[in-house]
Amino acid sequence: MKERVIVTNNHGEKLVGVLDNVGSTQLVVLCHGFRSSKDDGTLVSLASSLSSEGISAFRFDFSGNGESEGQFLYGNYWKDAEDLRVVVLYFRGKGHKVNTIIGHSKGGNAVLLYASKYQDISTAINISGRFALDRGIDGRLGNVLYRVTKESLMDRLLTDTKSAVLSIPKSCRVLTIHGSRDEIVPVTDAFEFDKFIANHQLHVIDEADHNYTRHQNEVAYAVLKFIKASWEASTDKIDHSVPCPTRGNLVSSKL
Repeated sequence: MKERVIVTNNHGEKLVGVLDNVGSTQLVVLCHGFRSSKDDGTLVSLASSLSSEGISAFRFDFSGNGESEGQFLYGNYWKDAEDLRVVVLYFRGKGHKVNTIIGHSKGGNAVLLYASKYQDISTAINISGRFALDRGIDGRLGNVLYRVTKESLMDRLLTDTKSAVLSIPKSCRVLTIHGSRDEIVPVTDAFEFDKFIANHQLHVIDEADHNYTRHQNEVAYAVLKFIKASWEASTDKIDHSVPCPTRGNLVSSKL
């Protein structure tokens, strides 16, 4: 069952999200990327695949994006992590176990920043996040209709990815998924994450682009397999049996 949920962040802005509620206590939070939303094809596909395996999922719009309130800004890396924090605490307050967070592209950065600062999750999945935030700026600024302030640009440049990921505790298992033909964030960034995250697994998908246009099933399979292994290794077990995912029952979504 899909439910529209609104959570208010620390700035009084309403964050709008969709909860795919299958009745499980465990809940996975999904985070979108730059100039995207909760309706991004990768997030919709993952939410469907998680639901088919008996796991509830929540995907939401960061402040200033999609249906959520607030001003869109170019940087906002740490604010995104704060929005994620509010969402995690909201669902924990409702009795859910939120131990897994997943982000695509810039959402992957939000997930890793969260893991480094709050250190209260067991599983973080970074899908196509960028390690070198001083690179790729020109490509993101071309032909845009939004305003880039000096402050928002500096927010990006001063976000120290290396220091952040070095702070992620070894108790948190991290998976990085990246496409070998990512045209937005080079796959070399994925190998940088692999160098510096203590408890890390790297999964490169051959021929996949940034949005995994023809590889949604492979992303979902890797995510579900990693989540199941993480929960089995954790002392905080899932509250009901989650079978090992099979490629046949994963849901694909066209972008």
